Amino acid sequence: MIEKNREIFKISLFWIRNFIKAWVLSYLQIPLITSFYFSMYGFSNYCLFILHHSSLLMKVSTINTGFFKLDGGAMFGVVPKRLWEKLNPPDENNLCTWSMRCLLIETNDRKILVDTGLGDKQDARFRSHFEPFGTDSLLQSLEKQALNATDITDVFLTHLHFDHCGGAISKNTQGVLFPTFQNATYWSNQLHWDWAMSPNTREQASFLKENFEPLKEWGLLKFVELDGQEIFSGVKVHFQYGHTEAMMALEIKMGDKTLFYCADTMPSLWHVNMPYVMAYDVRPLETLKEKAAILEQAITEGWYLIFEHDPLTECATVKKTEAGRIVVDKKYLLNEI
Repeated sequence: MIEKNREIFKISLFWIRNFIKAWVLSYLQIPLITSFYFSMYGFSNYCLFILHHSSLLMKVSTINTGFFKLDGGAMFGVVPKRLWEKLNPPDENNLCTWSMRCLLIETNDRKILVDTGLGDKQDARFRSHFEPFGTDSLLQSLEKQALNATDITDVFLTHLHFDHCGGAISKNTQGVLFPTFQNATYWSNQLHWDWAMSPNTREQASFLKENFEPLKEWGLLKFVELDGQEIFSGVKVHFQYGHTEAMMALEIKMGDKTLFYCADTMPSLWHVNMPYVMAYDVRPLETLKEKAAILEQAITEGWYLIFEHDPLTECATVKKTEAGRIVVDKKYLLNEI
């Protein structure tokens, strides 16, 4: 009887292990090589392998926070209107629609929000300049991922322009500011923080101190120290100086794939085209160099570029034509990768 029970236990354990294996592989889309590892070395060693290669456990999702409008000429820079208006048609005020597409990175121990959109605490006059609209909001999009504000462990702010960090801080009905994500560490860097705290007259209107200054007072702020730093497992920071001082783009290793969150170096798919540089950029020639470096590496290593402001396309790969031009290859939804 004892031997029979042992045999039943062994069979049950076998099927439980294989069920877990199938669930993990299908849910996380882990490459087949890890399946062989599982078969060769067993379940316990497979778990250790996973823990030591946490990018295999990473899930990356878009967090849509709605749309807003910006002047087409400002967004497309020196490119003539007769060219860009075919791509993103403007309204009667020359305003084009843009997304505010944030990112959620989930690992075994972290829930990382990348940028926070415009937020909802600004007054009607401010909002009238940018006409935010749409059914998506920051917290509602997190709810679609079965998360709420208290679940977020880290808020990574690519830079402190209002459309990227406005949702970091909220305001209650009494007008009191409070951190939207009270359990989170908020990330910036010293160079950009100093730049935002003492802005030049050209960028001053983009840096609203109520969006970020209280974070330091509340003790929630930390700084990324180095360009190229792996701030989280599988997530590397790249400082960019064209759009603003020390903006941070992210290189994300997700299993055998690499995602690159472009922030405002390439805000949309259309900005893959080299002359398409925003008039907002403080160093447009530096933006050209940074774009060229990103695009070359994207081609060489098969990166997926994620566009924060593209109203239609979430991400894409790029290729080089026979004439040597870099162009968009394929478009994707992030959940298709």
